Amino acid sequence: MIITSAEFVKSSPSLELCPKTTAPEFAFIGRSNVGKSSLINMLVNRTSLAKTAVKPGKTRLINHFLINKYWYLVDLPGYGYASASKKEIAKWGKFIDEYLAKRKNLACLFVLVDSRLEPQKIDMEFINNLGFQGIPFVIISTKTDKISKLNVEKHIKQLKKELSETWEELPTHFLSSSKTAVGRDEILDLIEKTNGEWNFDKNI
Repeated sequence: MIITSAEFVKSSPSLELCPKTTAPEFAFIGRSNVGKSSLINMLVNRTSLAKTAVKPGKTRLINHFLINKYWYLVDLPGYGYASASKKEIAKWGKFIDEYLAKRKNLACLFVLVDSRLEPQKIDMEFINNLGFQGIPFVIISTKTDKISKLNVEKHIKQLKKELSETWEELPTHFLSSSKTAVGRDEILDLIEKTNGEWNFDKNI
């Protein structure tokens, strides 16, 4: 897929205020500081479409971007640690849950995990919950350029082992690097394939 246009549409503090559309949406989520904004910018070949920050917890709203005037890329707030009060974090969690459960045109959720770390309990719980709810998703391991090839293989092995304890058929998994663009083609190919199968009328 060639990205010809990428434009910010709006930031929404709730599901009700998200854009009214039946176009397919591909959302990105992960723990704070997992490299989500950098990955999004790499995918659309922009330097600052999604705002990056040194301090975790930058994304606090549901951000919609219209890509190629056809599909939406959605930047969701991170889960886990964020520099905010418990009340704010609970509020984000509520509207993320509502978005995932009720957004009829959510075509796929990309769950980002840090390749530098062993499988984290909070990630595994989140992924397993997606399975229980029947929400379509793909796992993306980020920041693979920051570790050796041997450690990347170790990460894959650990992740598969952890997932196999719950999943009979393992979820689709990609490796990525916002610096070297590893994984970009695979992710965009999946989005293009899903778009090709999308029925705009089914969500009306």
